[in-house]
Amino acid sequence: MNICLYGASSNAIAKSYINPTEELGAKLAERGHTLIYGGGAAGLMGAAARGVYSHGGKIIGIVPSFLNVDGILFDGCDEMIFTETMRERKQLMEQKSDAFLMTPGGIGTFDEFFEILTLKQLGRHSKPIAVFNINSYFDPLIEQLKKAVQKQFMTAETFELCMFTDNADKLLNYLEDAASRHTQAKVFKNL
Repeated sequence: MNICLYGASSNAIAKSYINPTEELGAKLAERGHTLIYGGGAAGLMGAAARGVYSHGGKIIGIVPSFLNVDGILFDGCDEMIFTETMRERKQLMEQKSDAFLMTPGGIGTFDEFFEILTLKQLGRHSKPIAVFNINSYFDPLIEQLKKAVQKQFMTAETFELCMFTDNADKLLNYLEDAASRHTQAKVFKNL
């Protein structure tokens, strides 16, 4: 399965975020999945890539050509796809992925997550989405989404379109199970 990872690119992140993300990458590789991500060498993107790489997994980086600068990109990618724009990058990541996961990050990570969640809400895809809630980083986001449901700005069904967990195995189990059901549904639809 191709799993798209969204996450921080900053080197200033504490090891308490880096280490679990690197372990997640290792588990992803051990389970035979391919990492699709933004191609970065630093932050949680780099941590995930190092974890996958250290366990012999496949890595596909998708990056706008203006970020092709020394030291920015992870040199262990099996394939590096360059795009002209960030928009094209996100579109290719979406097309090439069977599932999505978000690790802690900043504005770019939130942008990618909310776009893919919105597209799922609108029925533009039915791929699973999971959030790796390391050190309770996303607890305020969970509360904000619950408040949006409570105040009727969002439906409870929309909140249930993704799963939040701080456990890497539960996260991968969820993505595998949901992606399997998604693939079976596509097969039955084509019969």
